[in-house]
Amino acid sequence: MESLLTLAADPAAWAALVTLVVMEIVLGIDNLIFISILSNKLPEAQRARTQRIGIMLALVMRLGLLGTVAWIARLTEPVFSVFDHAFSWRDLILLAGGLFLVWKATREMHHHVSRDAEAHSNPAMGVAGVTVTAAIGQILLLDLVFSIDSIITAVGMTDHLPIMFIAVIAAVTAMLFAARPLSKFIERNPTIVTLALSFLLVIAMTLIAEGFGSHVPKGYIYTAMAFAGFVEGMNMLARRRKDKREHKAAVAEAERAASSETGTQTKGSAFSN
Repeated sequence: MESLLTLAADPAAWAALVTLVVMEIVLGIDNLIFISILSNKLPEAQRARTQRIGIMLALVMRLGLLGTVAWIARLTEPVFSVFDHAFSWRDLILLAGGLFLVWKATREMHHHVSRDAEAHSNPAMGVAGVTVTAAIGQILLLDLVFSIDSIITAVGMTDHLPIMFIAVIAAVTAMLFAARPLSKFIERNPTIVTLALSFLLVIAMTLIAEGFGSHVPKGYIYTAMAFAGFVEGMNMLARRRKDKREHKAAVAEAERAASSETGTQTKGSAFSN
């Protein structure tokens, strides 16, 4: 209790907390995009529940890993070397997660582009033949990868466990509130799916690079993602305006046709009289 009061009175601790919360939210975006894309392949009635389960699993994993900070710290210790390059358990986990994301994002992109007819053959399954159990299993696997990366980042930024717990809970709470709007936005804008899957591929390659010991500054990655999102947003706005113009033109044409037909009928009636 005394240590918590000491931290509460320390401006440096508050600065570390704010920085870590922002960092954890940014790292959680990757996790959230994957959960949203995968849950959107399920029947409508099961999506929100699957998203909540996925995010709560992420919270449980993060808090559980925080309880084993000493073990997490040892994950960065080398376990074997290949061609004079040492690999740790963290490297192997990031490599496995990156390869899984490459496979998953590529497969989902193929389904999205080709719109495989087999995806609709089983009415008991989701949009792309994904069961709830399979979806949660895949979310669980990526939750583990992102959770370990998140907690290692937290351990590297502060030594105070209470700050880590508060930051993780705050970040996952933000994910919980953002999941449904993000899922709906992706569902309403199919072109965003391709962009989101491209983001996952970039994230996957980043995980693989870090697994091989090459640090990729996250700022570069998220700046590129933000710019791509801005460009796609401009394209969506242009398409929306074009659709409105076409709709107005179609309505005006229909009104002119109706007016012309009414005029013809009036002339015909006058001639017959």
